[in-house]
Amino acid sequence: MGKLLKWLFYLIILGFVALLVYAYLGPIFDADFAPTSEEIRIPVELDAN
Repeated sequence: MGKLLKWLFYLIILGFVALLVYAYLGPIFDADFAPTSEEIRIPVELDAN
């Protein structure tokens, strides 16, 4: 049971490091993480009685 937990811990750490590397090196390999931006206009009627 101890070996299983140790390997699971190593796997979690390895996955975390891989995610960090992908996040920092992704834009170099043409992976854009920025959301697309667009303007949204919604008319609002104030004090509508």
